[in-house]
Amino acid sequence: MAPRRRGKPPRHFADLTPAERVASVEAMGEKPFRAKQLATHYFTHFTADPAEMTDLPAATRDEVARTMFPQLIRPTRRLEADGGTTVKTLWHLFDDAKVESVLMRYPNRTTLCVSSQAGCGMACPFCATGQLGLTRNLSTAEIVEQVRAAMRSLARGEIPGGPTRLNNLVFMGMGEPLANYKAVIETVRTLVAPQPEGLGMSARNITVSTVGLVPAIEKLTKEGIPVTLALSLHAPDDDLRSELVPINTRWSVDEALDAARRYFEVTGRRVSIEYALIKDMNDHAWRADLLGEKLNARGKGWVHVNPIPLNPTPGSIWTASERAVEAEFVARLRAHGIPTTIRDTRGSDIDGACGQLAADEEDE
Repeated sequence: MAPRRRGKPPRHFADLTPAERVASVEAMGEKPFRAKQLATHYFTHFTADPAEMTDLPAATRDEVARTMFPQLIRPTRRLEADGGTTVKTLWHLFDDAKVESVLMRYPNRTTLCVSSQAGCGMACPFCATGQLGLTRNLSTAEIVEQVRAAMRSLARGEIPGGPTRLNNLVFMGMGEPLANYKAVIETVRTLVAPQPEGLGMSARNITVSTVGLVPAIEKLTKEGIPVTLALSLHAPDDDLRSELVPINTRWSVDEALDAARRYFEVTGRRVSIEYALIKDMNDHAWRADLLGEKLNARGKGWVHVNPIPLNPTPGSIWTASERAVEAEFVARLRAHGIPTTIRDTRGSDIDGACGQLAADEEDE
């Protein structure tokens, strides 16, 4: 589970607290108020380009920008679907590690899916990222930079439909977010801090997913930040889940569900159960019944289930359930009174499953 040792990314403005930003500009011989100017450019105008920072002295503008905003991510491949309203980007990091993000524009909202690790150490066999293994954790700024790039693209009207704002953010890209807890929670704090100290998002519009790292769920419960918790369950019984989600051998289905229920009790935020429907593997009607029973045993109104038609990876033995089987699975859950919504699977024609672009590049 531990990433291999690699060099650390350069320190970036988004890695710093407001006090640290002031200290950093002062160390460069600048006045303290420059920190707020830089924050306004970065978090309000979504720019790190010194040419756009015309309120900074021309003589020091380039040096300040170079020191405070080193390039951490660079786009190397971009794929579009749905008329350009779904955009998947492959980013190369400073050390050539690779991550992906997906920006999705819907008629009434926009959602960004970000990566928190390069690769993943959870080794779930049906997941493209899981088969890559873990390269390393991302820094706070490397995650924030994915968000800033999306916000800039939306604000500049680069996505069909005209200029708009980012509404929702989900930590459902590459990696296990709670295995990179410190950077992810610092990113969340930056996302929800009011502009210009942060990006001004609502915590309620941020989703943090996990395969069930129970101690980290308990830690998140105590943070006092009401993000949505998404538990990637994929099976209601330990025998199968241990095959699909190997971390289940450390924290069982019941332990993960108990932690999720405690999260709801403390935060009041309804938990999402993510369930990738895999043909002839976990899509049996009796498993839907068992899942409904286990969720109801922990109370009513605390959970929502998102069955996800599996987005298969090339050469994989894993494939999506038949539509009729999917419908029966959903019907069984709803019969137990469990709110259930099939997850939209945008981008299937652009290597939509996280990790596919990175895996493709590794193969080239």
